[in-house]
Amino acid sequence: TATPLCPHPTIRVRPLTCTETRRGDRQVVHSLGNSTVHVSAARHDATFGFSAVFDAGASQEAVFEGSGMRQLVELAIDGFSCTVFAFGQTGSGKTYTLMGPLTQTETRPAARGLLGLMQRSFACLLEQSRSRGSDVALSASYLEIYNEQVRDLLSPGPPCALPLRWSKTRGFYVENQLSVDFESLEAIADLLLQGSQRRRTSAHALNRHSSRSHALLTIHVRSQAHDPLQHMSPQPGACPSKQGTLCFVDLAGSERVKETGSSGELSVEANSINRSLLALGHCISLLAKPQGKRTHIPYRDSKLTRLLARSLGGSGVTLMVACISPSSRCLSETLSTLHYASRACRVTTRP
Repeated sequence: TATPLCPHPTIRVRPLTCTETRRGDRQVVHSLGNSTVHVSAARHDATFGFSAVFDAGASQEAVFEGSGMRQLVELAIDGFSCTVFAFGQTGSGKTYTLMGPLTQTETRPAARGLLGLMQRSFACLLEQSRSRGSDVALSASYLEIYNEQVRDLLSPGPPCALPLRWSKTRGFYVENQLSVDFESLEAIADLLLQGSQRRRTSAHALNRHSSRSHALLTIHVRSQAHDPLQHMSPQPGACPSKQGTLCFVDLAGSERVKETGSSGELSVEANSINRSLLALGHCISLLAKPQGKRTHIPYRDSKLTRLLARSLGGSGVTLMVACISPSSRCLSETLSTLHYASRACRVTTRP
């Protein structure tokens, strides 16, 4: 399609945590039920509209069906480059939205109702590929960006830094990244858990399992339709093949060192996370400007923006899930996330 498409930001408001409730935090974010959220606090009274808003009571299935994730899977099978990324303050529910409970393991899987966008998309992808009557080859790659180093989460041995390259045909890509073929839901679920367990996490005052890196899981979909007349054709394999991708991006959360109590290595990680998120926000702000008023888009300012360049303003289809806390204590970060998502609404791509 040559039709311009927006990234369709959706908002998910998590419930107040037990700690926030005990502390007496007020709930300052409310879903109005018509794809809008209202922020009401001292000196702040604002309403934001998006393509979809999920309140604290929304199930994982409701988020999958209501966000447009199923359509994104179908577009990937049709050969498009598709991306979904979750962003927001640390502890706002990004990883839970994408993956489900952090306590799940290969021997102790999560309850079906708690599975995140990733596992539900895997099931949808396999179901769709089998029902379309085409030969589909699936493979996955999984990496993290930690302190501006790109590291493979699937290759054996300790994670080591991989070079990020540029080519005219591929754009930015990671050299020597491992790609693993899979054919079943169990196989890709195992790859997801294997990689996520190697990802850097730490505990601080706002989050016991804070992601200290940005993680990107990419599903590569290569499909070739069956030609019913192929046996009569002088050219075997005349049916064109399609190559699509479905990339899930779990961004590390923005955080204020004063609030998290981070020091030492945690502080270094936080500064690296915030710098890359600032670069991402800068790119989105520039892409949101009218075409004639755009200046140079500084994708090269961080490894994160280089790898998301195609998804943000190029030839991809992108879904953004902004996760926010309703707590009065998180008001500043929540407003920042909502403004961030509002700017993204004005970005258009031509898939």
